[in-house]
Amino acid sequence: MAEHQDEKSIRSPKPAVPIDLKRLAFISLGIVTFLFVYLMDPLPDAVDPQGQHFALTREGKAAIALFLLAGIWWVFEVIPIGVTSLAIGVVQALFLIRPAKIAFKDFMDPSVLFIFGSLIIGMVFTKVGLTKRLAYKMLTIVGERTSMIYLGCFVVTAALTHIMAHTAVAATMFPILMAIYTLYGADDQPTRFGKGLFIGMAFTAGAGSMITLLGAARGAVALGFYNDIVQVEVTFFELSYYMFPIGWLLVFLTWGLIMFMFRPEKSEIPGLRDKAQRLYEETGALTRDELFVSLVVLGVVVTLSLKSFIPAMASVDKTAVVLLSTVVFFLFRILSLKDLEQIPWNIVLLFAGAMSIGFCLWETGAAKWMAVNWLVMFQDSNWFIFVLGIAFFIMIMTNFIMNVAAIAISLPVALVIAPYLGVAPEVVLFAALIVAACPFLLLVGAAPNAIAYDSNQFTTGQFFLAGIPASAVLMAVVAFAVAIVWPLMGMPVTL
Repeated sequence: MAEHQDEKSIRSPKPAVPIDLKRLAFISLGIVTFLFVYLMDPLPDAVDPQGQHFALTREGKAAIALFLLAGIWWVFEVIPIGVTSLAIGVVQALFLIRPAKIAFKDFMDPSVLFIFGSLIIGMVFTKVGLTKRLAYKMLTIVGERTSMIYLGCFVVTAALTHIMAHTAVAATMFPILMAIYTLYGADDQPTRFGKGLFIGMAFTAGAGSMITLLGAARGAVALGFYNDIVQVEVTFFELSYYMFPIGWLLVFLTWGLIMFMFRPEKSEIPGLRDKAQRLYEETGALTRDELFVSLVVLGVVVTLSLKSFIPAMASVDKTAVVLLSTVVFFLFRILSLKDLEQIPWNIVLLFAGAMSIGFCLWETGAAKWMAVNWLVMFQDSNWFIFVLGIAFFIMIMTNFIMNVAAIAISLPVALVIAPYLGVAPEVVLFAALIVAACPFLLLVGAAPNAIAYDSNQFTTGQFFLAGIPASAVLMAVVAFAVAIVWPLMGMPVTL
């Protein structure tokens, strides 16, 4: 009888999987958009204020088409975001946009490996127990009110980006936030508190990283461009002087916005402080592994920090330093092969594809063509509108391509137009740096966004919707800085 039932169950057809019409619609939208742009007639040249023409080649037009396809599929998550990234390389090769050898080579760019190494640091913190130790300590300080837990996590995240790359900070904070969330009592299910906790971490990591040159590579690259074009050097401390009030204003505004959009289901968690204190005491003294990991990570942070102050260390590659810590963790058996298999490869692939589409837009000239077309629209505008127009363009572009590339294609054109409108070059530079730090719309805009996504608390669409009001706040902060804060601090905004 049992054998007969087993045979019957084997023969019985599996229940039909319902067709997801919404998913098919967005898959089709991406493909149709790609083909429409790819097959359309050649578009007119972009012409800068000096009369220089920038033609949009066939490859450049195809790159824009691919850029739109990837954006649609990423936002609506029609397939895993890492698989969309693989499609970016495939389309480049099949449609002869760039050779496959180049398109897929970008998937192993040093920036992608830096993200991989940062994720390893976050993983090792969790494995040895440092994550829970830090989480419990933080909760004993911030208390039981969920609004204060939000604020405490955001302030710590932003403060760490003053001395560490924001990718490494996000990777370090992620397991701490996961440990905190387990005490919320939601059994790892998505909640408003979870969404706010992780999206807010991503947003404040960007806001904090604009304040010093240590938070991200974009600052040093932008200052290099500025020095070459304007022949004026902006120092480390000058950058921090002007960006400190703006970055921290954005951190606290982000906290208010997160409280408005994702007000926690519970206003407080009774007994949390006592529980966190008890759990912290149970962790006992630092173990040998915890101490070893702390020293290794401290060595990485100090080495990367000194790069900005000691000229002789400028050639030390940041990716090599971070990956060295990965090698050390495996050499001393802190991590094993099983741990390596737990890496969120979906997130690594996401950034691999982002690098590939970014370089594709850059190398085909499509990014330059878009930048010139956008910025010349403001060449006869009021100086204030011109600065906000530059900021808006970079804010949008940095959600799709590397913020370094967004600055590199926009800043030279903007600095050429600025004198005609009586705009001081300093205000163009600093406005660009604010928005380049804060890609609040897409996960591919910054590593902290993608790391936060690994919490499974929100979808790509939910992140995008949260990023719309956050981006509006960002532009309001830029306007406030340009019109009021920086002039009061002594920055020239007009010539």
